[in-house]
Amino acid sequence: MPCCFAEKVQKVVELEQDVRPFSMIRQLHMADYITQLNGFCGIMSIFSSLRYCLGSPHDLSSLWLAMGFMPFGLFFDFMDGKVARWRKKSSLMGQELDSLADLISFGMAPAAAAFSIGFRTTLDTIILTYFVLCGLSRLARFNVTVASLPKDQTGKSKYFEGTPIPTTLSLVSVMAYWCSQGWYLDQIPLGVWCKGTIAEFHPVVLMFAAYGCAMISKRLHIPKL
Repeated sequence: MPCCFAEKVQKVVELEQDVRPFSMIRQLHMADYITQLNGFCGIMSIFSSLRYCLGSPHDLSSLWLAMGFMPFGLFFDFMDGKVARWRKKSSLMGQELDSLADLISFGMAPAAAAFSIGFRTTLDTIILTYFVLCGLSRLARFNVTVASLPKDQTGKSKYFEGTPIPTTLSLVSVMAYWCSQGWYLDQIPLGVWCKGTIAEFHPVVLMFAAYGCAMISKRLHIPKL
């Protein structure tokens, strides 16, 4: 642990003292650029969801594109760690980049897709915001506690506290199935409750609230594969 701390301090000093043009870019490694591709997929997914909202509600091409970008984000999220371990190189910003990219691809992007398919009431958006904030909090907790979690013989954490944020793709797969069945906008399963009131919402949006609770749970331990 003291060795790791000293190494981190050394990297901070090097980053602060590097005054070359584009010094931040020079500090990044191959794994960091793969992480950036994860973020790219998430951002493109959000733009695709917005594009669907601006077009014909019967043309789902942009919506399919939005949901299709997210599994590619998962691929790059998986590969950046593999590449970092293979090359035995990681930058000081690598962990922070990974968390920020995950928030975009597996927090904001699924929430944007959910809004696009019809979760658009005020209460719907509050619940989707809660879902994203839970993902944000879960990632922040991971960055703080990862060093103190029990490790296996290879040095990897034995389990995750709460569900990892990339598993929100299970919610995306549910939405994809609904779209394939024509269950979007006015046809969302279970319809709308409290219609015409300030409490109007789609009851199935509660699955996002439940998933948010699972992400921030401390008692829920998910074994690492």
